[in-house]
Amino acid sequence: MDLGLKGKVALVVAASKGMGKASAMGFGAEGARVAMCARGEADLHAAADEVSEQTGAEVLAVPADANKPEDIERVVAKTRERWGGVDVLVANVGGPPPGPFEQMTDEQWKAAFEQVHLSTVRFIRLVLPDMKQKKWGRILAIQSSSVKQPVEGLILSNGIRPGIAGMFKTLANELAKDGITVNMVLPGRIRTDRFIGHQTDLAARAGKSLEEWLATRSTPDIPMGRIGTPEEFANMVVFLGSERASYVTGCVVQVDGGLIKSVV
Repeated sequence: MDLGLKGKVALVVAASKGMGKASAMGFGAEGARVAMCARGEADLHAAADEVSEQTGAEVLAVPADANKPEDIERVVAKTRERWGGVDVLVANVGGPPPGPFEQMTDEQWKAAFEQVHLSTVRFIRLVLPDMKQKKWGRILAIQSSSVKQPVEGLILSNGIRPGIAGMFKTLANELAKDGITVNMVLPGRIRTDRFIGHQTDLAARAGKSLEEWLATRSTPDIPMGRIGTPEEFANMVVFLGSERASYVTGCVVQVDGGLIKSVV
């Protein structure tokens, strides 16, 4: 299937590793021009080189911290300067730290809101003018299963991420007339470096090997019986960012092997 992405400009945030990198790779493979940003400059440039070499895509790498408004402005400005604006935005950020409610201060709540919510708002605000002018755009956010099903121990994520779903549903209604779709993609347990690092730590504390821990604690409640790959997740992101998803908007789509038990 031709996804209609040849020549489109996709901006992927936090694209140096994991699901962001896999999404950048997927857009590049479909002929899109790919702007990538992340905090770690060395990892970002290595990932950008890999995307370029494996897909032949034009790639722009801009080191940036999504917590800083000035960095977000610089990423969008450089993308517009190079290619004339953003057609597809993939807003992607890491999660706030775990911990119980009683330990979370006002400062931690504010920092989590800035990291997860405001960074997404700022990216959208800056790419919208170009999308409206072209009467075509795709706005996507990579969020978390906590949007539909709270994750034990992640009070900050559980408390903040569902608000983005409400914002996205509202935006979908407002922007449909401009040919812009707005969708959210929720990963379940995906084999990223961050996920494996966390699981390795838990396994060590329990005196188990990583594979034993994954088999006994991380996969039994997943109907498909395994952890997903970043590439499997990215396939959905790329489809929703494409011309072929032209009648899909206002959706919260999970890529989780059946993990999330919510009926909506």
